[in-house]
Amino acid sequence: METKPLRQDLKDFLKEHNLVKKWEKARELFAKNIKHPSLRVELLEPKWRGIYSFRLDKKYRALFFITTNGKAEVFKVTKHYKKS
Repeated sequence: METKPLRQDLKDFLKEHNLVKKWEKARELFAKNIKHPSLRVELLEPKWRGIYSFRLDKKYRALFFITTNGKAEVFKVTKHYKKS
C-alpha cells in the first residue's frame, strides 16, 4: 500500500530517535505487502475510528489511517506499550 509523504515533524521525530532506517525498511515492506508478518498491522480500538498501526521495531509503532484515495497517511509515530 502506498503511503503519503511524511510531515516534517514526523521526519524530525524519526531522525531524533534514530529510526530513519527502520522507517524506510518498514515503509518498503508496507508498500509491498501490508500483511507482512513483521509489520504486525492492527486495527486499534475503538475500531470505528479506522486507526491502524504497524511496527517499526519492538518499541515504536506508526499510526495511520487510510485516506479516501486509498493511501495510508501516517499521522504519528509513538512508543508502543503492552497492557499488563
